Amino acid sequence: MKTIQEILAFCNENHVQMVDFKMIDIVGRWRHLTFPVERLTENTMQYGIGFDGSNYGYASVENSDMVFIPDLETAVIDPFAHVKTLSMMGNVMVIRQTENKPFDQYPRNVALRAEEYMRSLGVADQMLCGPEHEFYIFDSVRFESLPNRVFYEVDAENAEWNSGKLASGYTVPHKGNYHLTPPHDMNWDLRSRMCLAMEEWGVKVKYHHTEVGGCSQQEIEVEYDDMTRTADKAMIAKYIIKNTAAQAGKTATMMPKPVRGEAGNGMHIHMQLFKGGSNLFFDESGYSHLSDTALWFIGGILKHASSLCGITNPSTNSFKRLVPGFEAPVTIGYATANRSAVIRIPAYAKSPEDKCFELRNPDATCNMYYALAAILMAGIDGVQNRIDPQANGWGPYDFNLFDLPEKERKSIGGLPKSLGEALDALENDHAYLTAGGVFPESLITQWIARKRAEQDDVDRVPHPAEFALYYDL
Repeated sequence: MKTIQEILAFCNENHVQMVDFKMIDIVGRWRHLTFPVERLTENTMQYGIGFDGSNYGYASVENSDMVFIPDLETAVIDPFAHVKTLSMMGNVMVIRQTENKPFDQYPRNVALRAEEYMRSLGVADQMLCGPEHEFYIFDSVRFESLPNRVFYEVDAENAEWNSGKLASGYTVPHKGNYHLTPPHDMNWDLRSRMCLAMEEWGVKVKYHHTEVGGCSQQEIEVEYDDMTRTADKAMIAKYIIKNTAAQAGKTATMMPKPVRGEAGNGMHIHMQLFKGGSNLFFDESGYSHLSDTALWFIGGILKHASSLCGITNPSTNSFKRLVPGFEAPVTIGYATANRSAVIRIPAYAKSPEDKCFELRNPDATCNMYYALAAILMAGIDGVQNRIDPQANGWGPYDFNLFDLPEKERKSIGGLPKSLGEALDALENDHAYLTAGGVFPESLITQWIARKRAEQDDVDRVPHPAEFALYYDL
């Protein structure tokens, strides 16, 4: 549906009573505003719906009046509303006396500018992305952070710690959940319901399965789409996963490391560049059938890998996942079919149309629009400057990086070990992001300040493990 008349006709035919606008705040959460369908008019498309952007983490209070303009092509019936409700995403404009202009910090606007910048340079027509959504489904979660008490507790019925309670005996061993069948896989139907809801919303699913984490880790992988639409669909996927779990009396989380010692939740991102209908990443004679363009794109990402972590892994918890031994990358390099490298080239993708590579360090605490835009900008920098990853010593590492002796492993560049290190890198290396006006300098400054405040808050909280280590000293 592309016109307001088509939308209104659809609402009338389907007895829609409410319209819901879903907007993205600075950290990447959806917020929403709902009104009766009768208030959706031509004026909505021209003047938008006003709101206070300062409460979304963006503008200062004295310059925070903004309007939301819906993207009619995103209209869909929200499956979780009891009152029939039409849901739409869209873009945010800043109010000006003459005419409104796109708000330069709004995540969707940043992603759209990155795509336009790519096209203006002639690098490619499209960046296609396909994320893997990893998450845990718990039966319960409790947590508290008070001056006198700090704790968390999660539980999954089939987790190994419930072997003394579960009468059926079908608990899952530590890190032993990968591709298990029922009765060990207790959430098979629940994942299928999630996938069907995604398909109804236009998110095409490749497959779903249990992941490594023994206490009910899951994965749903989706098909490729244009970069901004991929970010839209990641928001939809999160919304559906969490709400479907809640309807079943459970709770789902994409938090990178919710359980100590178990596999973490990543969000591996597969990517391709297309121009004139051809995949720019394929070359039959290249390393792993990758073209020079693909290798330069990889070179740009690896050059800026540390600063990218400030956007793709922007939580203190992110760096509890990026540790050796859990199929999470810790070294800056590329390789074929190697899960210990930051960039992995799947060996199964052999045809010209399918050739791709995946970036393995991102996680779902990122703002997906900023993350994909930043990855694209790093890749563009690599293509423009012909950054050769092999010449720069970033691989290919066609061996298990975790098995290297300590001395050799230290000689290979590593990802940041904390959010603070990632933010330091972003502060010192972000010119590639501001090129073409894609990321405003003010956004990067505000982002770093906000994330440093989060780091400081966490650092000041006494940790339960510290009581075990130091209380009796």
